[in-house]
Amino acid sequence: MSEQPATADHARQQLEPAAADAVRAYAARTRENADQFAAVLEDIAANGLPSVEDCTPWEELREAHLARLAAQRPAVA
Repeated sequence: MSEQPATADHARQQLEPAAADAVRAYAARTRENADQFAAVLEDIAANGLPSVEDCTPWEELREAHLARLAAQRPAVA
């Protein structure tokens, strides 16, 4: 993405204040998630991979995530 200001030929359309706030909130969540992921990778680099006994199988993680998504979904009439 460009950090350059928009030129007169390509003026940007301003967002509504609520939309701009939503974009900022999304950026903050994305940044936080990236920081957490980077911390995990740095830990692995410094200390090696965790033992298999300390890990959760991906199938369990998937099922838990699907259950969270299903709980958020509104009931269909």
